[in-house]
Amino acid sequence: MRQKSKLRVPVTKGLKDIYAMDMHLAYSAACAGRFNVTAFGRLGAAISVIRTAMQQRENIHPDAFAVLDKAIEVLLAVKIKGDTTGVWEITPSEQPAVLVGIEVAEQCIGMLDVALLAETAASLLQNIYGGPR
Repeated sequence: MRQKSKLRVPVTKGLKDIYAMDMHLAYSAACAGRFNVTAFGRLGAAISVIRTAMQQRENIHPDAFAVLDKAIEVLLAVKIKGDTTGVWEITPSEQPAVLVGIEVAEQCIGMLDVALLAETAASLLQNIYGGPR
């Protein structure tokens, strides 16, 4: 008996736009000096969900992991500084790594599917908060 394959609902332009908007608006706010913890959360969540979802698929842009990991590393430093000082900013020297991470995340999201993104986001929330909020 043949095993049924899972249905794969591709990520639509609309969903790509939502992720892109979360990342680019937060990045623009950071560059304009209007970055805050909410914008940071949207940017960090979008990149983290895409990066984590990519781990669950084979043959998805293996070179992207290093770029996304660098962006996440920078965002972790931003978080530590923001939590400690109350100043939420991405410095000019940090901006290129984050921007390239955003661009790579946008390229990779089209290789994923809607269910995988939703499951990954729920799993990350579960890991962070102990359950969806």
